[in-house]
Amino acid sequence: MENLVRLVDYEDIFLKRCIWVNGPVIVGAGPSGLATAACLKQQGVPFMVLERAECIASLWQKRTYDRLKLHLPKQFCQLPNLPFPQDFPEYPTKKQFIDYLESYARHFQINPQFNECVRCARYDETSGLWRVKTVSTCGSMKNQFEYICRWLVVATGENAECVMPEIEGLGEFKGDVIHACEYKSGERFKGKKVLVVGCGNSGMELSLDLCNHNASPSIVVRSSVHVLPKEVFGKSTFELAVLMLQWLPLWVVDKILLVLAWLVLGNIERFGFKRPLEGPLLLKNTKGKTPVLDIGTLEKIRSGDIKVVPAIKRFTNGCVELVNGEKQDIDAVVLATGYRSNVPSWLQEGEFFSKNGFPKCPFPNGWKGNAGLYAVGFTKRGLSGASFDAIKIAQDIGHVWKHETKQKKHCTTTCHKRCISQF
Repeated sequence: MENLVRLVDYEDIFLKRCIWVNGPVIVGAGPSGLATAACLKQQGVPFMVLERAECIASLWQKRTYDRLKLHLPKQFCQLPNLPFPQDFPEYPTKKQFIDYLESYARHFQINPQFNECVRCARYDETSGLWRVKTVSTCGSMKNQFEYICRWLVVATGENAECVMPEIEGLGEFKGDVIHACEYKSGERFKGKKVLVVGCGNSGMELSLDLCNHNASPSIVVRSSVHVLPKEVFGKSTFELAVLMLQWLPLWVVDKILLVLAWLVLGNIERFGFKRPLEGPLLLKNTKGKTPVLDIGTLEKIRSGDIKVVPAIKRFTNGCVELVNGEKQDIDAVVLATGYRSNVPSWLQEGEFFSKNGFPKCPFPNGWKGNAGLYAVGFTKRGLSGASFDAIKIAQDIGHVWKHETKQKKHCTTTCHKRCISQF
């Protein structure tokens, strides 16, 4: 996979090792990291992928619910240079998507270094190289490594850490309190009154799943949100929007989408939802707020099986008090409050990334920083945005790699005697 020169730190020979990576280090083995690695492979560039978990796509494998399917058609979710199998449905299941990612890694011979948690990454101006310090948790002994490389690709993504809201009294609540990343199925909540905090795609789908498992869910709607039908006239709403954008300005497409949503879903404001002033596509492009694609939740809200409630004021004993003064007895709370980037916790850099862990430059210019620093999967445009980044990054590094490799052909034999080749 890559050529490595291993340098031993003799002060702590069993616990610390310095590793020279003859190519970029990619932090994260989710879809973004895999896509970048595959594109680099196509360019003939060696690389090293570091992953803190023991598997690829740990978010998908460990922190998603059982009934999850891709919300967009598969052609908008496939990674570069390898489409989904033809026999996959239009909206692949969680298992099918994980199978696809594992076959993707095998196809491009991507072999990440698992159980490598990056603690610190900084650019050494003296040497002109990146120094990436990790702690390996494999086995009983924790080993420390320092990877030294010319290029660093940040592929930890937008959803590295779950967001836990601070709500008065939540810590003293006696019932079950879990984040959506721990939720697998509504089976464990059968017959219980469950408060779902958050009305994004996850919150809406978890409420539906709870209802289907004979729980009594209430969903907290704290802010305005666009709810669109998943399909219109048998065609994906997203696909329809993409087609219209080829011929019409964005604001016109937004107007059409809202008219179609009203025709298919009716007036959702009477159920407690309030639409934002900005259109769904404009809001997505400017603030990264994804519209909710309805998969049947609104029908359950209409029937009264799922209740919509306003923001929470506080928790007291076994009940929740809402901002409108209403109190409800509940047995459990599911926090569908989203995720955030964890980049500021380990990357020592302040020019390219902002404090919220996203590149300062908006799409499509947020993939490249200075001094060999790159970002993939921070576009707020899902898998298609990650694929765009991966292709651009590989082309950029590949151009330099090929140019310099041609100049250094005369020393290839000498270099190979010193390197451990895993490419």
